[in-house]
Amino acid sequence: MNEGWTKIFTTEDAIEAEILKQGLIENDIVAVVMNKQDSPHKMFGVISVMVPDAEAERAIQYLSDNEIK
Repeated sequence: MNEGWTKIFTTEDAIEAEILKQGLIENDIVAVVMNKQDSPHKMFGVISVMVPDAEAERAIQYLSDNEIK
């Protein structure tokens, strides 16, 4: 799935990733969450928020405007 998509954010917190995804969507930026954690109970690994390459610049600006690091 990575072809044509840019990772703009990584976290170990699934809720944080979903909140960011919703914020992007509410600002008309297509976004998906890729959960690569080992299992839902162990919480090892990372969760990435991804956007289409064409929307990466707008998404990164959204992160900056909202002081999301």
